[in-house]
Amino acid sequence: MSRRSDLLEFAVLGLLHESPMHGYELRKRLNAALGVFRALSYGTLYPCLRGLLDRGLITDAAAATALPATPASAGSRRARIVYELTAEGKEHFQDLVREAGPASWEDDTFDVHFAFFARTEAEVRLRILEGRRSRLEERLDTIRTSSAKNRERFDTYTAALERHGLDSAEREVRWLNELITAERNIPSAATPSTSSSTSHSTTSTTPSTTTPLTPNN
Repeated sequence: MSRRSDLLEFAVLGLLHESPMHGYELRKRLNAALGVFRALSYGTLYPCLRGLLDRGLITDAAAATALPATPASAGSRRARIVYELTAEGKEHFQDLVREAGPASWEDDTFDVHFAFFARTEAEVRLRILEGRRSRLEERLDTIRTSSAKNRERFDTYTAALERHGLDSAEREVRWLNELITAERNIPSAATPSTSSSTSHSTTSTTPSTTTPLTPNN
């Protein structure tokens, strides 16, 4: 599967780890909370759910209520299908949150991994944050080198875009430094377990569930 497909499975399993959900709610949470899936369609979500069902990682069941009919099926009713993690699904999700390789701190994956930090072991959280910081520091070096070589050839707009990229990367590095310092100062006894419940906010600087913290650009 593609990295995006793997990431979507990870996000779906993470959300269902909180509580059972139907497809509409899953898509809404993915669109609202995880930016990389902001344009996620049902045509992408439901094949993912079917794949997880086939592998025994989730189950589905019709709830007692029904959803209103879509315009294309006026006059009919659709059963509300609720998806829930199986024991195998919970175990697989725990395996995924223990992964801390380069794929977990790239631009299109870091936010999703960060969203589930409250279910991630402290050592893994720290490794991902440090990896992300290293990646951003490499980017800063590249931008600064390019700026020094090409400053006189840049037009006003290209120079402004470069400054914006530089400012954004610098802000994120400062944010990561704060998080890394906080992680290192967390007493081991206070570290959240991978089975704890989570709650995420886009504006807080405390890691929690579903909405990745990102520096203000």
